[in-house]
Amino acid sequence: MKALFGRKMVDIEELRDATRKAKKEGFVGSAYKVTKEVALSDIDFKEFTKDFLKDQPWIDKADGGSNPSGEIRCIRVLNLQTGASILVNSEGYNYPRYTAIEE
Repeated sequence: MKALFGRKMVDIEELRDATRKAKKEGFVGSAYKVTKEVALSDIDFKEFTKDFLKDQPWIDKADGGSNPSGEIRCIRVLNLQTGASILVNSEGYNYPRYTAIEE
């Protein structure tokens, strides 16, 4: 599986715009491996996607980075009501430093 990760995206709208632009320009994305899943209510998911630069209690500094196969290690953040999901690579921080829309 591959996804287009954006660095320090502010919110879901910026991530959507960057993803559309990258696809239009022919970018393919990076291979990833989900290492943890966080399920949020629709309200909490919307709150999360309004500010990707905010520290999250469910992100540990050890989350993220890459594995020996070169895949990006990430957290899948799932909206329980809609099924939408965002991938988060914290890259050693407590906030979603890199985010992608999982398709």
